[in-house]
Formats: sequence, structure tokens, C-alpha cells
Amino acid sequence: MTFGRLIRRAALAGLAAAAVATPALAQKTKLTVYTALENDQLDPFKKAFEADNPTIEIAWVRDSTGVVAAKLMAEKDNPRADIIWGLAASNVGLMASVGMLEPYTPKGAEALKPSFRSGKSPDTWAGMDAYLSVVCFNTAEAAKGKKAKPASWADLTKPEYKDSIVMPNPASSGTGYLTVAAWLQSMGEEAGWKFMDGLHQNIAQYIHSGSAPCVQAAKGERLIGIGLDTRGASEKTKGAPIELILPKEGLGSELEVTAIVKGTKNLEAAKKLADWAVTRKANELYAKTYPIVALPGIVNLPPNYPADIEKAAVKNDVEWMAKNRDRILAEWTKRYDGKSAPKK
Repeated sequence: MTFGRLIRRAALAGLAAAAVATPALAQKTKLTVYTALENDQLDPFKKAFEADNPTIEIAWVRDSTGVVAAKLMAEKDNPRADIIWGLAASNVGLMASVGMLEPYTPKGAEALKPSFRSGKSPDTWAGMDAYLSVVCFNTAEAAKGKKAKPASWADLTKPEYKDSIVMPNPASSGTGYLTVAAWLQSMGEEAGWKFMDGLHQNIAQYIHSGSAPCVQAAKGERLIGIGLDTRGASEKTKGAPIELILPKEGLGSELEVTAIVKGTKNLEAAKKLADWAVTRKANELYAKTYPIVALPGIVNLPPNYPADIEKAAVKNDVEWMAKNRDRILAEWTKRYDGKSAPKK
């Protein structure tokens, strides 16, 4: 056999090998993942999952919670997402109630804290992390005005706090809505609205942000801010004279969750992501952003974050939050919107 013929045979063998390899490469599944996770979380999450699942590639569709939820609802009859990874449980609960989710209990989900599971069999979603609302109380301003430290939500209706309180507007802030929904669930609706009527007398302004109330309290612009747990802790760590108070009646909370979209053409790949999303590796990633995560034993509390805060959360029915959202916000707006900050 001549040298030229050997070269041609080797080239043909290489082409044949490439032809065999090409279908294997083509089998990589692109998974469309809808999310409201923060932008800086996306790349680490994608790299970690794909390293363990090299035949699957994540294609993110990312926006704010409200926008992602509205997009999913608009696509209800023609879904484009394969799976949701990082969206508020109250939004996902509504989708579950109208049959938009594929029931699936991820492998290993039994190890999660019970409150981080949907309670269905099979599950409709599995939790990732949680955030809560707290009372940020400026101790320096309180000393100037000889104001007592509140211990309960009921205390915030006392006349001494008139025009001293700010909180998020629930129509524009997720933190605001989880706070209002917790009051109505834990107190009962009649008592909850009565409480909010009393609180309204002391509200200086309803703000369109979950973080801003604790920031205003930290700066001494207001005595009290009802706001996001992690922001309160970070402001205190920066040196602000605030105390994070956990009212004795309990705190409102919200979860971020994972759920498979019904009708996905990539169901097996979506299940692999759902399985991975409840693993220790995934929860350790969640803990880099949120102090409270789904898997017990993973603790990464930031400085000045209340160690016992998770025990203070009221029992939360996220499907109730979702189903009653429009009704509650309409009633809230009718009663209290006169003190809302102007929208920018």
C-alpha cells in the first residue's frame, strides 16, 4: 500500500469517527430556565449544575419576580419554559392551582425542611431559600424622643409612634405583600384589617421597596422601618444604631422555589435539574446569598442577623397568598394608598 493510500484511509477513518461522535454531541439538551435570581447568582449556578450534568445546557430567561410570573401566566397555553428555578413560592403556588406545573418530588426532597415543600404528593414545587420581614428600630432616635422599644405588631399602633413608621407598599413590593399576608393569616382577616387600620394612623409613608424602610430607619430619617431581614442586618453591621425586632406574633416570610413547567418537551432533563436543586451542593450556593435555606444544617448567617429568626416565621399558605393577592391588594389600596410614596 502506497503512503498516499495510507493517508487517504486515515482521513476516511477520521471522518467516520467524527460522524459517529457528532450525534453524541447533538444529544446535549438545552433547558430553558425561567428565574428571578440575582444576576450574580446565574453563572455560578449554571456552571455547578452543568459540571454535574454535562449533557444538559441551561439557557436562562431572567427578570424581576413580577415580570417572570406574568410571562409564565401569559404563556400558560403555550409554555416556553422547561423549568422554574428561583421564583417566589406565592407566584408558583398560583401556577400550581391552575395546573401549570408538572407534579414531581425531586430525589432527596425528603431531607428538606417541611416548610420548604409544597405539601402535595407528588410535590408541585421544592423550596430553595427564604426571606422575612422584621422591624428595624432606631435606638438613638428612640432615646432622643424617649420612645419605648416595641415588642409586638400590636405595639406599633400606639399613639407615641404617630408618623414614625415606614413600610413597603404591598402592591409594589414582595416584602410588603408577604408582611400583609402574614398579618391576615395569623390574626384572621377581620382582626388583620383592624390592626392595619390602627397601624395606618402611625404610618408616615408606604415605600415602593422592601429594603428602603430599614435604610430610612438606619439613617434616623424614621424611628421604625418594617422591611427586609438581610437589609436590616447589613445596615446594623455598617454601624447604624438600629435593633432588629422580631414581633412576638410572628413574622411574614416568602420562599424561592423550583418547579417543572407542565408540557415541557425536556421532562427528563428538567427532572435532573429539580433533583440537583435540592442537593447539598445547591443549598450551599443558595446560602451564599440567603441566610435561610431549605436543607437543615447549612448555616451562613451574616453579622447581626438574628439566629432564631426562622422560628419566628408564621405558618404561611403560599397558595392562599397567590389566590387572594388581587383581592387583598385591591382592599389595601382602597384603605391606605393615600400615604403611598409617589412612584418614580
